[in-house]
Amino acid sequence: MAVIYPEPSRTFSEYILIPNLTKKEHMPENVSLKTPLVKFKKGEDPELNLNIPFVSAIMQAVSDHNMAIALARSGGLSFIFGSQSIASQAEMVRKVKHFKAGFVESDSNLKPSHTLREVLDLHKITDHTTIAITEDGSPHGKFLGMLTSRDFRLDRHTLDTRISEVMTPFDSIIYARDGISLMEANDMIWEHKLNCLPVLDQNDNLLHLVFRKDYDAHQANPLELVDREKRIIVGAGINSRDHAERVPELIKAGADILCIDSSDGYSEWQHDTIKWIRSEYGDKVKVGAGNVVDQEGFYYLAEAGADFIKVGIGGGAICITREQKGIGRGQASAVVDVAKARDDYFKKTGYYVPLCSDGGIVHDYHLVLALAMGADFVMMGRYFARFDESPSKKVLVGGNYMKEFWGEGSARARNWQRYGYTEDKLSFEEGVDAFVPYAGKLKDNLELTLTKIKSTMCNLGSLTIKELQQKARITAVSSTSIREGSAHDVVVKDSDVSNYNNR
Repeated sequence: MAVIYPEPSRTFSEYILIPNLTKKEHMPENVSLKTPLVKFKKGEDPELNLNIPFVSAIMQAVSDHNMAIALARSGGLSFIFGSQSIASQAEMVRKVKHFKAGFVESDSNLKPSHTLREVLDLHKITDHTTIAITEDGSPHGKFLGMLTSRDFRLDRHTLDTRISEVMTPFDSIIYARDGISLMEANDMIWEHKLNCLPVLDQNDNLLHLVFRKDYDAHQANPLELVDREKRIIVGAGINSRDHAERVPELIKAGADILCIDSSDGYSEWQHDTIKWIRSEYGDKVKVGAGNVVDQEGFYYLAEAGADFIKVGIGGGAICITREQKGIGRGQASAVVDVAKARDDYFKKTGYYVPLCSDGGIVHDYHLVLALAMGADFVMMGRYFARFDESPSKKVLVGGNYMKEFWGEGSARARNWQRYGYTEDKLSFEEGVDAFVPYAGKLKDNLELTLTKIKSTMCNLGSLTIKELQQKARITAVSSTSIREGSAHDVVVKDSDVSNYNNR
């Protein structure tokens, strides 16, 4: 006979947090959102932490190299989507690892033989007034000089004037050599009153440009997630089909952590994938697994050697797995149940395996609920898909700007291998093709969300996520109390009031 659970499967919207005593020390600026990313032994520190408890979903419409850089600069992590060729995914990882905060690869370059007409044409495209002049006109060619708007005047020079006649030549330029730190570069900029400092290799080839204006941007990212060499930390999604070929290339490219991408991770496929990684790399390569929704699934993947475990099936905004297959669980019920298993596993083995709550987030307070119920960090797709940094297109729909957003289980994703298909078709879809309201830059939106989380944690008398999990008091809500908690029985003057629900 089938096992039937007596309790209903519940979502985050069915719960609310009860305040604890807020002491004078409970101020948002005192709250730390640092959280473990990978498993660790009792009494020891994890090898990898997040500075904020957010990771972006392993999705084509969400996590590419641009998202990875932007999110890591704010303290989180992206897992670059794996539903692409091994070469293209590895190249995205490589771009993230080569990114150095404040060190910009020049994208406005010309040769000395070019004319001012071509300078103006380039300006129309890039809107840049500082142009690096290299021997071959490439971003990393032999550096010959710089051209800025101060070097020429159109009322004194013709459009046919060659750049070589007006540019600032190499021997008049202050530059730095490869290996200089950002702090040292900024010191040079201030000491010599420069707007731009070229960084060259030992053969005088251009590597990067450091701009005065980027100094403030660097100061504005104190939570930046970087490795020991000050390189951005980045993750990558893998599958259980071609891992033997994909994983080595991702490791060569510099991926700091991997995650097996599957809607249902309680499978021998994932077990074998983790075991293969352990046999080839030992514990040096970190790999997360999932998704699971119960204690049995957690134990299975924890025993296999997963470094973190994702929780949630069918709760994503574009996921229709529950409709199509009838499998899954309400996200709140899943997180609570799996967290119990995680805590029990820690007591028995001495190893703490972090949990990632994946899906089910509608309101910002759901993030606090997920953490309070036992998640160490949260994976989101729709939240990040709305931003400039996501790889999807911004389109005008019904007079409003939207961003395209589709699931990895949709036909559009063409993610055949994840589901074990050899032909370019799906028998049925587990995700939809949709739009989400365009929201602008990641940093602006993320700062607002983090402010809400920290403020709520202060109401709960907690300054860390661990303290939140120990102190939080949570109660179920009725449908009428949900209505009572929103604006009701009034006519709202400004429709923008609805921005509190920014999902």
